[in-house]
Amino acid sequence: MPHKGKVIAGYMPIRTEITPLPAMAALSAWGPIVVPVIQAAGQPLTFAKWTPACEMVEGAFGAAVPATCEYLEPEVVIVPLVAFDMAGNRLGYGGGFYDRTLEGLRAKRPTLAYGYAYEAQQAEGLPIEPTDQPLDGMVTENGITLF
Repeated sequence: MPHKGKVIAGYMPIRTEITPLPAMAALSAWGPIVVPVIQAAGQPLTFAKWTPACEMVEGAFGAAVPATCEYLEPEVVIVPLVAFDMAGNRLGYGGGFYDRTLEGLRAKRPTLAYGYAYEAQQAEGLPIEPTDQPLDGMVTENGITLF
């Protein structure tokens, strides 16, 4: 596995998002897993260390966060989304959290972003903004596509 030992960011699913929890639990055997923590509107995300057994509490937007936060910066980010296209674009919930976060992380060092969604969320003609950060790959129930 090329990302073995690197800090990998997953997420705690909300609404109807596909759950990455089984993948996160498996990956935690090889290195640190972190989950996003929203500090404030208009700010990048921070990431708190997560383990399958850690105590979780409700955070912003109803997403669970670790009760005790040890912050780490990921090198690989698993990104939730509303829709994606096969050019590596994604549509999120409109807060810009992941775009700001990826821009900041990528300014420091190479950071990979993989979308994680159901195949049915693939769309065409997504509204793309100049500030949107591209995905490096997409994972669905049907497989993995690298861009």
